[in-house]
Amino acid sequence: MIPRGSPTTDERIDFEDMTAFLALCGPKDENLKHLQARLGLEIRVRGNQVVIRSPHGEKTRLGADVLRQLYQVALMQITVGLGEMDRAIALLSADPQASLVSVLAQGSGLSGLAGKVTARSPNQRRYLEAIRLHDLVFGIGPAGTGKTYLAMASGIAALLSRQVQHIILTRPAVEAGERLGFLPGDLVEKVNPYLRPLYDALGDLLEPERGRRMLERGQIEIAPLAFMRGRTLSNCFIILDEAQNCTIEQMKMFLTRLGYHSKAVVTGDVTQTDLPPDRPSGLLHARKVLSAVPGIAMVEFDEGDVMRHPLVTDILHAYEEDRRSQGEGAEENEGG
Repeated sequence: MIPRGSPTTDERIDFEDMTAFLALCGPKDENLKHLQARLGLEIRVRGNQVVIRSPHGEKTRLGADVLRQLYQVALMQITVGLGEMDRAIALLSADPQASLVSVLAQGSGLSGLAGKVTARSPNQRRYLEAIRLHDLVFGIGPAGTGKTYLAMASGIAALLSRQVQHIILTRPAVEAGERLGFLPGDLVEKVNPYLRPLYDALGDLLEPERGRRMLERGQIEIAPLAFMRGRTLSNCFIILDEAQNCTIEQMKMFLTRLGYHSKAVVTGDVTQTDLPPDRPSGLLHARKVLSAVPGIAMVEFDEGDVMRHPLVTDILHAYEEDRRSQGEGAEENEGG
């Protein structure tokens, strides 16, 4: 709340299309309240007019620019939620001349899914374009950047448009502090906890009944990486998730499964491997040895692509700073 009597700068914006304006405001004006809290603004709505007020002129201008640009996005019938609001704040804070329409909409939509899926950052757009143009794509970066979600959305769109006959979703069954033998149940029950994130993303992209039918018919297969050995994967879209937990041998095994008329997307975060210290990550190794191979695309995400709660970006930044400081400390000890 701005203290009474404090000098302020105001911006008044009129929005002509009420449907787009309501989408911009969000349910119970939650988007406006979020913008208000993030930038320390006072925002008031009067009919189709928004008044923005702040003691800081640059914050007032930023808030107004965010609303003007996201209104144009809403006019294109692209969902505007808290994630889009955070993304707009980050983009326009870094570059006041940035175009949210080009970032959030241009050439990045996937059709046929439960909701419209679009790229929300330049790297996400590059990623979707790489998947469209290449048979093998690596998506590498921190949690929350959309690597797995966009890969799955691309795979489902390809299946629904009959570009492929089925989708295979896989990941290594490796987690910190646990081994399959200590978990209860048969093999399927043991590996299901590791595959749960893939089921969750699938449920978000397809209507529940449709997704269930595709799983029952084998159009979508979810299996641990060990089940890929000996297979030739043709006419399908394959996603290897959490690839940082593959060994070099497992990664080579997976990549050599690729058959005709197939695409493969490998996703992972090289900073979060759960392999023992003496087992190098197959994802790190593949990034090094395959980066110059024609026909393979590697897309690197960073903190600016994180689409989860704003705290996730701050958490990632704090861990990265700690990692760097520890590295510098080790160098100083060696020098001493």
